[in-house]
Amino acid sequence: MSHVLTDIFMNTRPSLVWTVMRIVHDPQVAEDLIQETWIRASNAMQQEPVEHVEAFLHQIARNLALDHLRRKGTRRRVEAEGLAPAAVEQVPGDVVSIEEGIIERQRLGHFVLALSGLPERVQAVMILARVHNWPNRRIAGHLGISERTVFNDLRMALGHCRDALIRYEKT
Repeated sequence: MSHVLTDIFMNTRPSLVWTVMRIVHDPQVAEDLIQETWIRASNAMQQEPVEHVEAFLHQIARNLALDHLRRKGTRRRVEAEGLAPAAVEQVPGDVVSIEEGIIERQRLGHFVLALSGLPERVQAVMILARVHNWPNRRIAGHLGISERTVFNDLRMALGHCRDALIRYEKT
């Protein structure tokens, strides 16, 4: 499947560049976004087949370009407010404190314990859906069950784990 994607990508590339350039008006950004388009398409097609690859590539490229513009607009607004360098230095980092790390590890332990109390199939559905990001259809085919059963198992697992975490936090 990878060679099919590569062939279609190379044939479609000029059109993709033109589409992205119309939105971002920056050749370097356009090149970066086109490369990101190929990576995302390749990853997506490894998960499940895509029927209209060319349209899929164009949609990814367009979405990436629009996301870039939104981020650029947000950044411009924040930077336009003219924060003093001293104020910027006071912004806390995304570092989790030791206490928060311990609490989150304990919560994760209780979550894993709650998950292990469920039937094996329900555990498998939860892991495939939430850890591996498989769609319900793929899970159903992989486990030999209906999509409705996948939905019900996932709902059961989420409810069970949520209730277990609520009980843990009350203690």
